Amino acid sequence: MASVAVAPKEMPWEPLLERGEGEQLVARARARPQEALLEPLPETLHPELREALAGAGIEALYAHQADTLASAYEGHTIVTTATASGKSLAFNLPVLDTLAHDRSARALYLYPTKALAQDQARALHALRLRYLRPAIYDGDTPYEERKAVRARSNLILTNPDMLHVGIMPNHAKWGDMLANLAWIVVDEAHVYRGVFGSHVANVLRRLRRLALAYGTEPRFLLTSATIANPVELAERLTGCEVALVDRDGAPRAERRIAMWNPPLVDECTGARASPLAEAADLLADLVERDVRTICFLKSRRGIELILKFTRLRLEERGRADLAERISPYRAGYTPSQRREIEGRLVDGDLLAVVATDALELGIDIGSLDAAICVTFPGTVASLRQMWGRAGRRGTGLALYVAGADALDQFFCRHPEEFLGRPVESAILDHESEEIHLAHLCAAAYELPLTPGDEEFFGEGWQRSADRLVKLGQLRERAGRYLPRGEGFPAARIALRSASPDSVAIAETEAGEIIGTVETARAHSAVHPGAVYLHMGRSYEVSELDLGGRRALVAPFSGDWYTQPKKEIDTFIERIFETREVSGVPLSFGMVSVTEQVSAFQRKRVADHEVLDLIALDLPEERFVTQALWYELPAQALAEDFPLDVLQGSLHAAEHAQIAVLPLIAMCDRWDIGGLSTAFHSQTGRPTIFIYDGHPGGVGITRVGFARFERLVTDAIRLISECPCRSGCPSCVQSPKCGNLNEPLNKNGALEVLTRLDAG
Repeated sequence: MASVAVAPKEMPWEPLLERGEGEQLVARARARPQEALLEPLPETLHPELREALAGAGIEALYAHQADTLASAYEGHTIVTTATASGKSLAFNLPVLDTLAHDRSARALYLYPTKALAQDQARALHALRLRYLRPAIYDGDTPYEERKAVRARSNLILTNPDMLHVGIMPNHAKWGDMLANLAWIVVDEAHVYRGVFGSHVANVLRRLRRLALAYGTEPRFLLTSATIANPVELAERLTGCEVALVDRDGAPRAERRIAMWNPPLVDECTGARASPLAEAADLLADLVERDVRTICFLKSRRGIELILKFTRLRLEERGRADLAERISPYRAGYTPSQRREIEGRLVDGDLLAVVATDALELGIDIGSLDAAICVTFPGTVASLRQMWGRAGRRGTGLALYVAGADALDQFFCRHPEEFLGRPVESAILDHESEEIHLAHLCAAAYELPLTPGDEEFFGEGWQRSADRLVKLGQLRERAGRYLPRGEGFPAARIALRSASPDSVAIAETEAGEIIGTVETARAHSAVHPGAVYLHMGRSYEVSELDLGGRRALVAPFSGDWYTQPKKEIDTFIERIFETREVSGVPLSFGMVSVTEQVSAFQRKRVADHEVLDLIALDLPEERFVTQALWYELPAQALAEDFPLDVLQGSLHAAEHAQIAVLPLIAMCDRWDIGGLSTAFHSQTGRPTIFIYDGHPGGVGITRVGFARFERLVTDAIRLISECPCRSGCPSCVQSPKCGNLNEPLNKNGALEVLTRLDAG
């Protein structure tokens, strides 16, 4: 997407952008509109379906919808087109046509979020097809209604989590559905990457295996936003050969694009104004101009702060009426809270919403004029999804507000690379050992593992099953592998995080649950003394009871926030591969990571000044994952670097490489961890580790190992181009550093990395 001159037509946000000319406004571009490419409705569609489509005003199909219909009847298919291009109708057509012709057929729709399932259910009901009996089956479905859904519905909308833990372990109750299952729709397939995608790939293989046991071989229909490897992703997810449809025939309105960098406030330290405060100013201005806006940020805490700051700005301007028409939206809210926000968006009662990526996906939230993405969301694919939420019915504004993070500032120095950057390839590893072994146990509970299961679980499944026998998790009888122990294994597998459990957050004064947090995040997010934000309000954690899975919080009015300090250690478990880079040994393998939250800082909200450091006494957490590491020559470094300088240099080099790893792997910084040490007990040398931040690993650092030379040169470029004197958030400081960015040595890091690049 090349940067071009913007047409002179005045838009309501134009004065806002003009005030940023010269410093904040880094670049502008325009995505050109596109005319629709139409195909006639096929005569072969069932008459009832054709009548319903006519009633909905659908008299022709976009090219990709017609192509998907033709391809789906030939075999498994993935359709990948732009946001808001009508992918739902593309997969609905073959499914609804089948259900019309075969009244015993069933279909299963999988969505990554409950909101998407709710949205699709509304759209299906609106068609008023007499033969269609859609129903949602997820954690919010009342227990008294679940039996009726199983018995009556011919199109069930659910999510991978419910399929995994609620449907497949109880497949006997779902026998009729499985025996007549014709279609499996996997919407927003690009979301299924990393640890989540690796889990879901195993869930889909288990589903295929169960369906075959009941006598069916359902066909897969997948949709995806634009990614570099849609067919590879679809085939890794399903284990089947998949055809591609990518001829996008949907019309697109013009989109104006702007990159906004908060102003520099201290040239010596490289400090910039807060991106949250900048986003709040921009959002308040847009709301005042009646521009319906969605503002995205991946951090839950961050969206709460943007909401708080925006409301304050509007109240200061005497527009408290508008402050009430802005809402946050993120995971952790109760179902009723989510439904209320979604309804207010669709009805137009809300002028703006500040959301995590929970609203990045294809839910219809009405007509929006602008989409703000605050800090780089980790991938270009996610960024375009977010930007695609606005301007569906007219010219829209897509605004990127950079953070102080190294990758954000790298893009601000090279806006042409940012605007023209291609989408990434999705990474997942369904055979990641920890993930794969857990799902073999779940599959054995559903049906005994037997010869022939290599079709679903790969040629090495039996070796893995034998290992599970030795671990006491399976038992073998005459070549059949059965579960051992009480309970069902699926309940112990969390698809989206390292922990299957969540911690309830209870407000002590009102005595009610206000939200939840994954157990794996509890030590960092709701430790005693932590400041927790929810629905724009601040709370202080008084107690964390991990055994009882609850955190107690009370309303808080202080002017500080908290940041945890972690102690991290690594132990090399296995080496898979080694090679040399400029004479330095580089390895890829499995490491065990031990983390402990040992303290937390209190920082003032206004200027981020550290107020104090408070010790904590929390237990260690340990997991095994994939990692790359390289061992530097101790003697050569000792001659050139004093010990304190060496540790800071290694630490800064580690941060820089973690910052640029998302440029070559579809991940974000929060998916990666690292450790640098001047002496590691196993290597006996100065060593830098970069590891997948999820148990078992999902292939992120495998890509880093394969393209390590690029990782080095990008890190050098990142550090050398930054104008700060001694290291700042734009180059070597990290927002997730467990050591609170101490010690760091920018110049030493550049020297270490330059030696690696010398060969």
